[in-house]
Amino acid sequence: MKSCVVVGSGAREHALAWALSKSATVTVAPGNAGIAAHGITCVDTPATELEADLFVIGPEQPLVEGLAEALRAQGKTVFGPNTDGALLEGSKAFMKDFLRDAGVPTAQYGTFSDVEPAVAFLSTMTAPYVIKTDGLAAGKGVLVTNDFDEAVLDIKDKLSGSAFGDAGTTVIIEEGLDGEECSLIVLCDGSSTRALVPAQDFKRVGDGGTGANTGGMGAYAPMVAMSSEQIDEVLTNIVAPTVVELKKRGIDFRGVLYAGVMLTSKGPKLLEYNVRFGDPETEVLAPLYGESLYDLLLNAAQGDLTGVTAEPHGTAVTVVLASHSYPQGARKGDVIHGLGNDGQLAEAVEGVTIFHAGSARNDSGDFVTNGGRVLAVTAQGSTLREARERAYQATERITFDGRVMRSDIALAAI
Repeated sequence: MKSCVVVGSGAREHALAWALSKSATVTVAPGNAGIAAHGITCVDTPATELEADLFVIGPEQPLVEGLAEALRAQGKTVFGPNTDGALLEGSKAFMKDFLRDAGVPTAQYGTFSDVEPAVAFLSTMTAPYVIKTDGLAAGKGVLVTNDFDEAVLDIKDKLSGSAFGDAGTTVIIEEGLDGEECSLIVLCDGSSTRALVPAQDFKRVGDGGTGANTGGMGAYAPMVAMSSEQIDEVLTNIVAPTVVELKKRGIDFRGVLYAGVMLTSKGPKLLEYNVRFGDPETEVLAPLYGESLYDLLLNAAQGDLTGVTAEPHGTAVTVVLASHSYPQGARKGDVIHGLGNDGQLAEAVEGVTIFHAGSARNDSGDFVTNGGRVLAVTAQGSTLREARERAYQATERITFDGRVMRSDIALAAI
């Protein structure tokens, strides 16, 4: 039997492990209680002390810190870039300069470490203003606002270190782009690429895209607003020159090039790259690819995606349930009703799988909140409408004190 180690502990890793377990024996390090409830082995052992045919690194932090090359130095087969490739996400300033050198269409920008020149540059821009922290910020380091004074305050907070510590002491100020945002996750084997179907996530905490920015409150796939022609345009004008520039720099990139793209009136432009599977996009993509996912990731890790075929099945919608006061806070310990001790009650809805992010078990064996985003309620269906109805039907069975949830995930698309 083929074997796989998934590194990470969130809903993204839960979704990956769940799909990979259809083709291989999966161990998750460290995993979480919800993953274990699906019968998947979770261990506290470091990945470097484990053996498997394939290692899949979920979060960005261990990639930036060098886990992929540490495993490769042991002769392991790894899906995930080394630190040189992970810099595309680890430093937005590096990424923007990389895009400039590669000739990738992206927003105009400036990079600053001091307040005065940053504000002077901002004053030359028109709203909406986009302020990004340079380093890793768990998906929360971006402010988009029409309020000049709010943008100035955000610059000062980030550059002072009060907002994101050392990760925020350099900021990137970008022009705001018009259009619809989408996520295109592309697998790369170092030379060739394979795009998964486009997904759309919903970053703002409130319905209608209102409220604070979050790590993601839901997603659906395939994204109906992105045509095959637009996908080809992204692959040709954004992804292909990126791979050329990576090879030019001697970077053997084997993993995910997650392209956050704005479909502007002047064509697709890249907002940013991530170097790992998105969250919550993975929670809709992994179920669509199911048994095909293992071979896709293995072949990418081995450096040869050519000849690997994988077609997604149906559609999927994910609705994130977050804890009390999210994203300002992350209250822990609230009992989650509707899962049952075996996690099956909400999953009794046809096509539904619950992926756990910030959950844990208390002394009584009940699931409780244990972080900001708690659960990703995912449903598959033959149509987007069916998948959406199933997802929200399942959310009705899950309650906990102060639950935060959007009610409009994928609504506009149907």
